[in-house]
Amino acid sequence: MRPRKRHVLNADRDTIAAIATAPGRGGIGIVRISGSNLSAFSQSLLGITPKPRYAHFTRFLDAEGNSLDEGVVLYFPAPHSFTGEDVLELQGHGGPVVLNLILNRCLQLGARLANPGEFTQRAFLNDKLDLAQAESVADLIDASSAQAARSAMRSLTGEFSLRIDELVRGLIDLRMLVEATLDFPEEELEFLQAAKAFERLKEIKQKVEVVEQTAQQGSLLRDGIHVVLIGQPNVGKSSLLNRLAGQELAIVTSIAGTTRDAVRETIQIEGVPVHVIDTAGLRDTEDEVERIGIERTWAAISKANLALLIVDVQHGITASEQDIIARLPPALPLFTLHNKIDLFHEAMSNTGQEIYISAKTGDGINKLKMAILEIAGWQSESSSVFMARERHLKAIRDAKNHLEHAAKLQATALEFFAEELRLAQYALSSITGEFSADDLLGEIFSRFCIGK
Repeated sequence: MRPRKRHVLNADRDTIAAIATAPGRGGIGIVRISGSNLSAFSQSLLGITPKPRYAHFTRFLDAEGNSLDEGVVLYFPAPHSFTGEDVLELQGHGGPVVLNLILNRCLQLGARLANPGEFTQRAFLNDKLDLAQAESVADLIDASSAQAARSAMRSLTGEFSLRIDELVRGLIDLRMLVEATLDFPEEELEFLQAAKAFERLKEIKQKVEVVEQTAQQGSLLRDGIHVVLIGQPNVGKSSLLNRLAGQELAIVTSIAGTTRDAVRETIQIEGVPVHVIDTAGLRDTEDEVERIGIERTWAAISKANLALLIVDVQHGITASEQDIIARLPPALPLFTLHNKIDLFHEAMSNTGQEIYISAKTGDGINKLKMAILEIAGWQSESSSVFMARERHLKAIRDAKNHLEHAAKLQATALEFFAEELRLAQYALSSITGEFSADDLLGEIFSRFCIGK
């Protein structure tokens, strides 16, 4: 991708250092340093000035020249490094004590401890990555499935950014046509019609909608869907959670009110994280502990993307279930699961939002999983899915809204038409960081690991 020149936003140029491997013991641990002109730094820490992009086996030295550890050092001089600055990577033994000794020695030599995400932030500010690519670094590390990892890698290599850049370039070209006509009001409409400006707007809007659909798939891979299991006591909520998870997570007994607090588990359905919450049975109770659990159930319901109402197939939906349904948020999607079909021998068929299952034997569970994906809007994974965040989706929706407003204004108020195009471009450009405020960058990079 062709880099864009950006303004550096209050970026420190201090030398920074951090442990880049996960906490705990391991065979190898890495300390990463980034800054300007690390030759003298290297001489004091290693006793050598490393050759660029060459693996040196050497000692890591304290202030008296004694060995703190030995291992491999890699040197990447600016601008050909991850951050765009001089970068040293010290690969030593992976014990927390020895890694902290090396890190403290770096701090003695004038480095400061890196802030969360600061290495990637410097890569962004030095035009090594755009903002969507920078965010995908964290998404790749946090990927919870192979599909999510592949999608994050597509974003990291620039596929998402290229799609956004294509839309932005189309908007820039369209804006140039529109704004060139504003000084010639007697000819503006005829000129735009001859240049097929309004047809271009329609094409851009269609492309934005395609990108939105793909981004929604990537957002599902990243964030998943939150599903809450609700119903009266002893209808099989905990058994269903155990069946979905493939292990005994929740205690199952014949005693009503066994589940007193929410039990949470994340499962994978076609690579999509599904966060399942088993809740306390909903009923009137004098038990103080159970009552608190029921209050937490309603709190979980208010944050869910989907509710699964479990009922005993032998009595179906009663007045108690109707009361539960009446209290649910109106916009919350709901499936009714008729459980315990292994005890019921009458003919049954799934209809609409009602599914017949047996949490004990597994009958109907695959149908339920596919229904969950369908309600979430998931489509079978394709090679074009890239990782996306809620921030990206909001920007795409904003751009689409501005384009819709522009389409309504195109023949009546070209000044406002041009302004809507500008706002759509601004919204899309915020995805890659071409226009981003300091506070947005701080929020994004603060969520990274220290060594990234």
